[in-house]
Amino acid sequence: MNPRTLTALARIGLLAAVALVSHLAFTDRAYPVVFSFPDKFNHVVAFAVLALLADYSFPAAGFGTAKVFALAGYGLFIEVVQHFLPHREASFVDFLADGAGIAAYALCIPLLARIPVLRRPKASPIARHDNGASPS
Repeated sequence: MNPRTLTALARIGLLAAVALVSHLAFTDRAYPVVFSFPDKFNHVVAFAVLALLADYSFPAAGFGTAKVFALAGYGLFIEVVQHFLPHREASFVDFLADGAGIAAYALCIPLLARIPVLRRPKASPIARHDNGASPS
């Protein structure tokens, strides 16, 4: 897959996932449960998916502290907002589960590199050694 297409799809997916997670985190609506998984498992999966989408949305930066802190900040934001909602309850354990999802994604990065459609293009030798000087 073309790297630009993958990036565009990841960015669309990230926006959709943030919208969905935010809605589910803040709504007072009860949705029918399709699969019955423990709540913390849902947090781990949601943040692993968010981490993957964030990583592939901005491929020039590796999966490092900026992405980890942005995702953790989003998880903390959710818990702070839930603290002020009468129909929700903030939970430090939920925040820890979010962090576990981020860590799970980080541990899976080498495995994801084996999937052809998710493989990142290798930088060319010229791009790696180019320091802004014109080619000779």
